[in-house]
Amino acid sequence: MKFRIAPVALMLPLAWVSLALAHPHHGGTASAGPSGLVAGLLHPLLGVDHVLAMLAVGLLGVQLGGRARWLLPAGFLAAMMAGGGLAAAGISLPLVEIAIALSVVVLGAALAAGPNLLANVWGRYPLVVATPVVALFALFHGHAHGTEMPAMAAMWLYAAGFVTGTTLLLAAGTLVGQGVHARQLSPRLIRIGGAAVAMAGLALVAMAL
Repeated sequence: MKFRIAPVALMLPLAWVSLALAHPHHGGTASAGPSGLVAGLLHPLLGVDHVLAMLAVGLLGVQLGGRARWLLPAGFLAAMMAGGGLAAAGISLPLVEIAIALSVVVLGAALAAGPNLLANVWGRYPLVVATPVVALFALFHGHAHGTEMPAMAAMWLYAAGFVTGTTLLLAAGTLVGQGVHARQLSPRLIRIGGAAVAMAGLALVAMAL
């Protein structure tokens, strides 16, 4: 039974795909949702694209190892807050929905490829390529959070909420990845999960077009 925990945990994010149509969080829920802290907390947790991308970042950090374990989640969190600040300041970004959907595809594909293949393509991949790519995508995720703040919500409470929700998802991805390593399970489990995430991302891209 223990050997089934990690594969199931890796595939659980895909359960949110069915919520993508039922939860059109990009624009429709801001006025109807709760205000303040709870609205901010729920925004990343109820958005399939946010869930998949943030779990993938945590998993990718563990897969790459070393400083990437904390650098990728920290970089994502910092850039996401910057994106939220841009939205709060009224500064728009182009193609936000498509960029967010593409982030799921790219992060999932990176997990599926594995660090060895990526290192052959980009050399010192973990720090030189992964960090800025993750940060760029996080900027769009944060902008979406900030744009969809409920009209009656307190900005700082809402920001605290989506930062907390994002931190929980990043930590969950990290813990799943560490669990795979701690139980000495096959690294292919993370790669298989990454392929599933990338496929879900392609569906999200199609929905965003």
